[in-house]
Amino acid sequence: MTTSTPAPVGRAKRRRSAAPQSLGRLTGKDLAIVIAMSILPVLVVGAFVWFPAIATVILSFTRWDGIGDLSRIEFVGLDNYRDIVTNYPPFWPALTHNVIWLLALFLVFTPLGMLLGVLLDKELRGTKFYQSALYLPVVLSGALVGFIWQLMYSRDQGFLNAVLGTSIDWYGDPSINLYAAIIANGWRHTGYIMLLYLAGLKGVDMSLREAAALDGASEVGTFFRIVFPVMRDTNILLLVITFIEGLRAFDIVWVINKGRNGLELISTLVTQNVVGEASRVGFGSALATVMLLISSVFIIIQLRIMLKGEGA
Repeated sequence: MTTSTPAPVGRAKRRRSAAPQSLGRLTGKDLAIVIAMSILPVLVVGAFVWFPAIATVILSFTRWDGIGDLSRIEFVGLDNYRDIVTNYPPFWPALTHNVIWLLALFLVFTPLGMLLGVLLDKELRGTKFYQSALYLPVVLSGALVGFIWQLMYSRDQGFLNAVLGTSIDWYGDPSINLYAAIIANGWRHTGYIMLLYLAGLKGVDMSLREAAALDGASEVGTFFRIVFPVMRDTNILLLVITFIEGLRAFDIVWVINKGRNGLELISTLVTQNVVGEASRVGFGSALATVMLLISSVFIIIQLRIMLKGEGA
């Protein structure tokens, strides 16, 4: 009877160590795919995000009507920003309207979406139906939402006036059309917040709630003392989304009356100056830069809070 001689230990180790190296070695085709997957996203982001943003900031220091070659661009320094603050009457009402829009989303519709998310997280009867119904406005464009609510707000044939027995021109009256547009936008915003918060609640460890229930804590107390702090990152994300939504509101207002007659917003002023009859690209770019700077403040705050939390 013959017995096989075991391979030397050193040779076996070399074979085991050589196998992972051969598996981890990239071929030319694999390397090309990795490079393409790394470069293409950078090029796309650079072409469609960073280049327009940087070009907008540069054009904000110029005077240009957008017609003709680039040699007609005239550098004017900070004149556009000075004119925005001192010689452009629609700016301050538009900024005020953006603040009102932001406060309405932050104080009314974002908490409402969070509340709906908490209620639907309890898996009540018909939860799937309610989720679909509340999320339906989110998949609609802002322009379409504006048209839908135009039917609701119609002075002569609108549903709201029929129920209230009134003949109010909700979109035409400059004293109330801003709030009517905010409600239309809030209808869409609430479903979006509800979906995000519901997804965040699904990630909360159930053992935390069970432990709180065993200690005799109420559902409200469990939410505010345990669940809400655990969802810190989700809460910060919703806060930033709300701020950005309040600043970039545009499509609903543009559908109603192109941002005039009591519905002036910074975004509509940008459009009116860049592609409107005035065609002041430099001045419109300065307005867009102001929006960019305000939005960046909230984004930086979010990043600092999240990085601080990770460091802790």
